[in-house]
Amino acid sequence: MIRPATIHDLGAIMALENSSFPDDAWSEQTMATEITSAHNRYFVDDEDGRVVGYGGVRALPGAPDSDIQTIALDPAFRGQGRGRRMLRLLLDQARERGARDTFLEVRDDNEVAQALYLAEGFVEIGRRPRYYKGGIDAIVMKIGLAGRAASAIESSTGWVAEPSTDWVAEPVEASPEDPSTSSGTQPRTPLEGSMDA
Repeated sequence: MIRPATIHDLGAIMALENSSFPDDAWSEQTMATEITSAHNRYFVDDEDGRVVGYGGVRALPGAPDSDIQTIALDPAFRGQGRGRRMLRLLLDQARERGARDTFLEVRDDNEVAQALYLAEGFVEIGRRPRYYKGGIDAIVMKIGLAGRAASAIESSTGWVAEPSTDWVAEPVEASPEDPSTSSGTQPRTPLEGSMDA
């Protein structure tokens, strides 16, 4: 079942973070800030009380664009459509907050994730040379959200309810006018490694 992430999920998220992104995992403090920021929406994929995936989108209310920050899944749960469901939920969250476009970066050597993004309607708009460790380029992708129908996210226990505005634990106050108050993270390779399409 996909549900909103809370600060109580931090330990499980960090375990997946460190195994999914061994070369550039975010710190626990950075991830805590990401999860609790009022400008972000983070979710976990919960399998019988065990966090097997997570994803997040930065979408300031009323801002015209948003960014997929990260998506990761336990390798044992890949290939089941979970990454696609998480991606669609994040896009829905961005659209509901007023975003017209969503951006992301993906590793040039991550063909599985690229195929998923293309299938979902993303298009390549540029590249960032040597963006990732090891000199791997980032492919910058974009999708327009106007006219995109909301996704129906089904879980093993039924339909995921729309999250309320108060689900974020201990929100961090940030101002879009003052970038120094944001979490300071940069989006990175969503769906890194072998991920389900």
